[in-house]
Amino acid sequence: MTYNIVIIGSALSGNKGAAAMLESAVQTLTEALGDVRFTLLSMYPEEDRRLNTYPNLDIVAADPLTLGVKINSAALAYRLLPPLRRTLRTKSPAARALAQADILLDQGGITFVDGREKFLIYNVASILPALNENVPVFKCAQALGPFENPANKAAAKVFLPKMAKIISRGAITQEHLDGLGLTNTVPGADYAFLLELTDDEKREAETHFDASFFGDKPVVGISPSVVMQKKIDAAGGDYVGELASFVQYLIGERGYRVALIPHSVRTGTDKTHNNDLPMVRELADRIGASDDLLFIDSEMSSQGLRHVIGLCDLFVASRFHAMVSSLAMAVPTLVIGWSHKYQEVLDMFGLAEWAFGKDKFSQSHLRSEFDRLAANEEEVRGKLSESLPQVKDRSRVQVDEIVKIVTGAN
Repeated sequence: MTYNIVIIGSALSGNKGAAAMLESAVQTLTEALGDVRFTLLSMYPEEDRRLNTYPNLDIVAADPLTLGVKINSAALAYRLLPPLRRTLRTKSPAARALAQADILLDQGGITFVDGREKFLIYNVASILPALNENVPVFKCAQALGPFENPANKAAAKVFLPKMAKIISRGAITQEHLDGLGLTNTVPGADYAFLLELTDDEKREAETHFDASFFGDKPVVGISPSVVMQKKIDAAGGDYVGELASFVQYLIGERGYRVALIPHSVRTGTDKTHNNDLPMVRELADRIGASDDLLFIDSEMSSQGLRHVIGLCDLFVASRFHAMVSSLAMAVPTLVIGWSHKYQEVLDMFGLAEWAFGKDKFSQSHLRSEFDRLAANEEEVRGKLSESLPQVKDRSRVQVDEIVKIVTGAN
């Protein structure tokens, strides 16, 4: 029997955290179910097709306009006008994929959150076609809530109870969901913790950088975020300038090497949506040339990024899934975050103290917190190694739940 799974909210291009979630799902569910075909409803279809190496993964265009108008309209017509269903399956690849689907996996990462109301229409548009075609919707581990904003709360109360299952990505999200009185939730952990690396993927990754950079001196990896830059600069700060000074401190005063690792990259464009590369280029220019500075200025796979992050001795992250990769590779990490989604993952390792928000971002605080992390490096590494198996088990819960739904064993 062939199982059909449709995925939305992730991608192979751009945000490599989304790629890690997508590829973890393809890896684990192919292993668990055997004969399974995946369809990705993609925001960047041309880029994703270029990067797709999975023979059982099809890419269907679902950029915001296509998703919001064409796909949602086709799905609504599919529900209301049964005589048109054969035509819709012929004319609309998304409608056809959903008509055949056993489940839709929503890998949005962070949805239905106060303060992100501008994304609320997209959050709804991502799941509504499946609901209209009577396909079970499974929210893979993600951050949700709080639900104090009236618009967000109203939308959450309408749509979240309709989900076949919601996997909370941590205790804070679970508390928000419990506050809505939901009974379809299961505690879990980010799907990307299950991403596996092969030796071939490691060798391919090392075509993007000189592996000899790692070894002679300890290396600090840094993964900045254009999202954090916009938030800090909007408040009158200088995110890139402060990071440049911090890197000069690490190299000039602390004796480290530094690897700049953009974790969200779209090549061939200067647009900054899901693209940290232009900002990291500016950062590298402001730091200046140094034999102790490595700038990875090409697009790497999610596996390749995890490999290079794992080569670092310490890590500083603003990108959420760069943090996930560093934790998955047991690299002590300092996090500059902007949402509860960072804290609730660090909580699973007993390491929430190693995160701070944009309100505390300053050169002095960044240096003092990094110095404290470096002084406690071995203790932190021990906590990571001790907690990682349990975190992976929590992530694997969603594999079991998906298999139950698609096989009818629920």
